Amino acid sequence: MNYYLTKTVEGDFEKVVRNVTDLLKEENIEIITKIDVDDMLNKKLNLDYKKYLILGTCDPMFAIRALQAEDKIGTLLPCNVSIIDQGEGKVEIAIVNASNVMRDIKNSALQLIATEMSEKFERVLLKL
Repeated sequence: MNYYLTKTVEGDFEKVVRNVTDLLKEENIEIITKIDVDDMLNKKLNLDYKKYLILGTCDPMFAIRALQAEDKIGTLLPCNVSIIDQGEGKVEIAIVNASNVMRDIKNSALQLIATEMSEKFERVLLKL
């Protein structure tokens, strides 16, 4: 029972980012934050790291349903999508498995929402 869903594809990092972004939009998932991990580590620690982008994502309709079902759920939002350059033309996409992460929260309404969100993310990965 992983806390993430993952798929590795071959291709140019920037093209994969655009493809993932487009596929998220098709599922009505908005990108609300972007963290360029390599850039942040370089600026803060003077450290070079592989290309690693974290997208904070949100489907507003799912978010409001989740907040209404469990008002502390904001501690686990947004749902993160990591895009990682694994070298040699391989790019890994890792997405939070909302269904598994939320399983310990004993709230059936929230579990249903999390399962639906995980299904959206699974469709994104299948289309890559």
